[in-house]
Amino acid sequence: MTKADLIENIWLKTGFSKKDTAEIVEAAFDLMKSTLEEGEMIKIAGFGNFVVQNKATRRGRNPQTGEAIEISSRNILTFKPSQILKGAINANGK
Repeated sequence: MTKADLIENIWLKTGFSKKDTAEIVEAAFDLMKSTLEEGEMIKIAGFGNFVVQNKATRRGRNPQTGEAIEISSRNILTFKPSQILKGAINANGK
């Protein structure tokens, strides 16, 4: 599903104008993005948690040359689905 698909489906279900629906979806994504940029967790009941985690600097190896390299620290985004979402996905038998 793309953002356009999401907007289309919400528009069909809510009866808002397509422009208003697009603005609402964009506002929700902007709010989520800024919250995650600040390092805060997003918890959506019945859906799951988005968490920014820091990966420390570590030693790695260039697979082409075998040379040892340092992989710098960075932030990663993880998502942990709720038990409700897991149950819904597994109930469909996929």
